[in-house]
Amino acid sequence: MMPAAGDDEIANLVADIVTASKLAPKARATLIKPSVNSLSSLAYERGLLPDILGELLTLVTTPSLLDQASLGVILRNLYPVTRVSSANVLAVIGALGHGRLKPTLAIQGLLLRWLIMVYHVLESPVVLSQAYPVLFNLLDTAAIRPQLAHLLALITRRRHVRPFRIQNLLNLSRQTGNDPTLVGLLRVYKDYYPEIIVGEAVRGRASAFKHPDPSWRERLDTLQEAHIQHTQEQMSRPRDAFRVNKVVGRGQRHKAVPSVHTSHATEDSVTLEEIENVQSFVDKMDKLELPNQLVAVLADPLLQKLLLLRPNAESFQRIANWLSSALQDVINGDADEATLWEVMEVVRDFVVQTKNLPPIVLSFFARFFPLWSGNGNRTCIFEILAYAPLYDFQELYKLIFQPLEAAVADTKPATQLGILNMYTNLMHHWASVLRSNKNIPAHASGTITGTVQHVSTLAMTVLQTNTTLASESAILAFYEENLALLTDDVLKQYIRVELLPSALIYLLVFSQSLATVARLCAIMAVYKQSLETAMPIRRNANTPTIDASSYTEEDVRRYNGNLVDIVNLIWLRKAFEIDKPIEQGCMVPRATFAQLQSYVVGTVDRTFSLASMLSLSHSPLFCLQSIETLRVLEDQQIEVDEAIETRHAGPVTQESLRKLGTSGGIRVNFTDYRLGVLEALRAKGMGGVESLLKESMKVLRQKIEKRGG
Repeated sequence: MMPAAGDDEIANLVADIVTASKLAPKARATLIKPSVNSLSSLAYERGLLPDILGELLTLVTTPSLLDQASLGVILRNLYPVTRVSSANVLAVIGALGHGRLKPTLAIQGLLLRWLIMVYHVLESPVVLSQAYPVLFNLLDTAAIRPQLAHLLALITRRRHVRPFRIQNLLNLSRQTGNDPTLVGLLRVYKDYYPEIIVGEAVRGRASAFKHPDPSWRERLDTLQEAHIQHTQEQMSRPRDAFRVNKVVGRGQRHKAVPSVHTSHATEDSVTLEEIENVQSFVDKMDKLELPNQLVAVLADPLLQKLLLLRPNAESFQRIANWLSSALQDVINGDADEATLWEVMEVVRDFVVQTKNLPPIVLSFFARFFPLWSGNGNRTCIFEILAYAPLYDFQELYKLIFQPLEAAVADTKPATQLGILNMYTNLMHHWASVLRSNKNIPAHASGTITGTVQHVSTLAMTVLQTNTTLASESAILAFYEENLALLTDDVLKQYIRVELLPSALIYLLVFSQSLATVARLCAIMAVYKQSLETAMPIRRNANTPTIDASSYTEEDVRRYNGNLVDIVNLIWLRKAFEIDKPIEQGCMVPRATFAQLQSYVVGTVDRTFSLASMLSLSHSPLFCLQSIETLRVLEDQQIEVDEAIETRHAGPVTQESLRKLGTSGGIRVNFTDYRLGVLEALRAKGMGGVESLLKESMKVLRQKIEKRGG
């Protein structure tokens, strides 16, 4: 990737400053401060790439003739746009301490402050843990002690807390008159060994270890996100799932939910705070002590894993009690809106991780939605409810989904698609739940059926108010999730096939997207297979399997009519016909059909008919694939004997192929040509059309199978 103009300017400024740093001020041709100020402004606006960051850290940490004020300005604007490498961290650590070649203590304090502010974007935080003895031994340097104690508080883990360090801290604290920074660090140590560090040692004022500059960190995060988007790199920053999210002071993201803290640890016990990696977690899982506030599980992935692997009814009851209290405050008006959405976000994180929605949250929603204005983080609510338990749908809809839809109801397409996607994700979750259950609940089929019926109504609304490819894709995604239940070897015996409404089928089959039509055909083909499988089944009195009698003759007849209409449309060139009782003519009124037919013959082309214009060769959806298929056949013929004198101009009909064969063109059967089109569609991932035709026409199925399809 070519560097941007701003990055080139930064590189040139850094080169000028590095060169000037080797010269005495009087020997420089120009003043250095304007260059430093320009560099600081550009670093704030664009951030610093790794190579430039390394050069500037080398400049700051090694002896030079640059004045301290300029070094301080540079240090305050070191905004890395990528993760900070271990080499850069070691360069900073190596610059700490006393010595003629070390930076001044003021600069060392700024370096430590910078490490604290970039701690969350370090490439490998373990490098600081490895340097713990070096950092600890510098605590007797008063000038850098506040920053040093803060950094140590961030990186301290149980293995770092040793008796000799505790004694050194106690001695140093007494010598300095209970320095607040040392008292604050002692309190971190006390979290790990409360029985060793007595209360008197940590009494008095202690440093809260606040973030040195929240606005600086906000700017850093903005620059890093912008860099990721600009370079299109997928550089995610997931929380370490095998390490407690260590929070010191007020840096906690979710203040409403306590962080993991184990205060009753003994020298022989193992706490979550000690876990550093997956191996450590596996080795010590049986010995791990639970933290004081189990509700921290909502925001900590490591604690979530422990409770999933070591489930305990009492533990989950403690979590439910906290949630009940927090959510009751919202109902009573004792909590502000910010607290509500903060709790909802951590509940969302917990639910997504554990795939389990606590009943207490559902009870809260049942009381909250009728009172909710619909404003706020709707997406968060949708993501939580995507993991609703497999209860009776009518009960769920009455208590939860109907009030939710009423609360968020508006005319915005995004809202409708959000609700639709919620039901799609819910169907996916229920399919997973049913697959993992040995005993299928008796209400499972009714719940799935009720959901499909409701979403079908919602889909009709979405498609008529927002006719876009995104809407069509979202609708089809829901039915594809439903197919997962109908095609499962076990579940298909228990889940009733709930068919798409005819109107929805016809709206989708006339989509302007070939992908939409292909996906629809694939869904309808599987539905037909599922119906044929389900029809012979007779329910045993002792099993919840579906009885074939639940499928009415009218249902089966209607669906067969839908299939025949699509076959007429695509293959038989009989679009909108109703000659047979089963045919529905795509629900197009006869008067409308007559007007369209008259328009085609009288205005478009006398040789055309409405039915032929929607067939495989002429349809706007298929015409490109059709003519490309014929071109391939012609090219293959040329490679064999080079005997083609005329190429087909298109579109292809049975009569045009006959004439082509007698005028020096390729000789190909009309049916074989159309089978070739279906093969081409299948090769491009749109085999749903072929699947539907195979399921609907036995003769065509034999021909396709004979060709290897």
